[in-house]
Amino acid sequence: MEPSPPDPSLPEPPLPASSAAGAPSAAPPPSAHAVFGDRLALAQRYATHLVGSGVERGLIGPREAPRVWERHLLNCAVVAELVPDGARVVDVGSGAGLPGIPLALARPDLSVVLVEPLARRVDWLREVVEDLGLPVEIERGRAEERVVRARWEGADVVTARAVAPLARLAAWALPLVRTGGALLALKGASAADEVRRDRAAVRRLGGADPRVVRCGVDVVDPPSTVVVVERSRGTERGTPGRRRGRPRRREERT
Repeated sequence: MEPSPPDPSLPEPPLPASSAAGAPSAAPPPSAHAVFGDRLALAQRYATHLVGSGVERGLIGPREAPRVWERHLLNCAVVAELVPDGARVVDVGSGAGLPGIPLALARPDLSVVLVEPLARRVDWLREVVEDLGLPVEIERGRAEERVVRARWEGADVVTARAVAPLARLAAWALPLVRTGGALLALKGASAADEVRRDRAAVRRLGGADPRVVRCGVDVVDPPSTVVVVERSRGTERGTPGRRRGRPRRREERT
């Protein structure tokens, strides 16, 4: 799995003219209280990490700092609308902990694992999780690695944000999802096009038809765009437990 690059489909508006060269204030907007409730102070502390050491150490770009709440914390936390109570969530290609940490802050009932391959990002994540006192586990690795799959398969939900095109992401992530669970992929404006292009590939990989859902309609503008892929019981072709192309025995043909 590749490191988590910025999603080119997400717009890049210019920095506000009033923003200073240093880290901007991480003050939350009014809508943040509805999302984080009595854990808002922890969310604000995480925002301060993002706009401070997160920028200094290259986990997010300096242009993201002035809009850290709307574009990062709230954009990710509203995905909780799609996560069942008490779910085990594996966040692949977690990068700066997005969306895994906002989900853990908004939903303390969740069991969250952050999977990230880059050592410098893992170090930062460990520092932040320890400072916030969150019961979040961190795994250095890639979703497609055998050891990662062995440790974290059977998740109720796998999340990803700006990691890879849908078909490739499904190949990495769906093996971690239990049957009946779901991959939740945060996408930008290209989500519908990706769904049309990759639908057949996703089905072959064991996913149901992907669908596009908008989250946080009354919280963030624009709402977060999430592609939902449920893990189905079988693949599009073949019969479970039988390899395609295997010749039938004589008694099967008679």
